[in-house]
Amino acid sequence: MQTILVASSKGGCGKTTLATNLAAARAQKGRNVVIIDADRQHSSYHWCARRAEHEHLPGVLGMDGSPSQTFDRLPPDTELVIIDTPAGITEYQLTPWLERADAVLVPVLPSVIDLDATTTFVDMLHAMPPVKRGKVPVGLVGNRLKPWTHASQDAVALLRDLPFPVVGALRDSQAYVLLTGLGKSIFDYASEHVRRHQDDWRKPLRWIARNT
Repeated sequence: MQTILVASSKGGCGKTTLATNLAAARAQKGRNVVIIDADRQHSSYHWCARRAEHEHLPGVLGMDGSPSQTFDRLPPDTELVIIDTPAGITEYQLTPWLERADAVLVPVLPSVIDLDATTTFVDMLHAMPPVKRGKVPVGLVGNRLKPWTHASQDAVALLRDLPFPVVGALRDSQAYVLLTGLGKSIFDYASEHVRRHQDDWRKPLRWIARNT
């Protein structure tokens, strides 16, 4: 069983987008996926419930609770667990989740405020024992990027100065917002437009495969 932790101290940076689309990508490949939603808003949990209403889509089980309670209740055939953590998470709150993780993804938006918050969070994460010892790899994912703009290009360049690799860059699109509201993902469609967005996920999916 693989466990991917999606975490950031900054709210609204795309943790749920990352968690739900990653879950759908693996579910479409026939894997049994669980999202553990540790956020009080339960956005990922509600996404799983809405997804269950679409009989033609492979389901993703949504769960919530503390690390010990939730992992004890996982179905025995679970192949992938994705943990969607809350905004403003502290080192104390993060520690028990990190101890369960095989890898961590940190989404980042291309703004000065988000980059500053991410730098602080990354410094904290870098000093935590499982990461410091090299037991748990961490990857940064640029989110809501406009690759043709200087702002997004500069943001990605700044991310490369941080101690963790940039393992993905997701372009800005309202498709993510609309599909999340329906319990769907970009991996549930095959149009040419959606396939361009799917291409953005090749690098982070390869990184996960290599590091878990």
